[in-house]
Amino acid sequence: MTTPDVTWPRHTERLVLRPYAPRDGERLLEIRNRPDVWRWLLKTRVDRVAFQAAWLRSLDDPYDHSCVVELDGTVMGTGSIDVVDNLGQDDAAPDGPEGLIGYVLDPAYAGHGYATEVASALLSIAFDDLRLRRVTAGCFADNTASWRVMEKVGMRREQHGIKDSWHAELGWVDGLTYGILRDEWQAISR
Repeated sequence: MTTPDVTWPRHTERLVLRPYAPRDGERLLEIRNRPDVWRWLLKTRVDRVAFQAAWLRSLDDPYDHSCVVELDGTVMGTGSIDVVDNLGQDDAAPDGPEGLIGYVLDPAYAGHGYATEVASALLSIAFDDLRLRRVTAGCFADNTASWRVMEKVGMRREQHGIKDSWHAELGWVDGLTYGILRDEWQAISR
């Protein structure tokens, strides 16, 4: 499976999405290790060295299109598009591969529509640049803010998994999966 390149940086109405740079490491780690952030992620606190190494690896991974999100030059979060292989189907499967998007923003910026702006930009990159056939995203069922973002950008709820996600402190929690097809995105984004 091959994926096209993404041209960075990407500008939205208010934000810049760009590749990771080593200078971003401490700020991203600060955001990622906030209890009000990792409460909504599968892993709680992450190790500095492993975290920064993963970001550096992402720069050379053709299936990992992770980015840093800036507002007025200030790093406020991350976005990601992971390209997957059509559930193991042949590369010749029609209409291209699938992807998974995600976003993590500093809670200090909550309530201003930034997550929706990031998710919309990620979908645009996924469908328009990477030519993905389908994109999914997931969150804990209790993460109302996240699933509302997915609905605002046109994704539909496809699954409510009962106790399908293990959280290091909360134990088994319910998860939600949302999805959207390229033609659905094109119909609502034009």
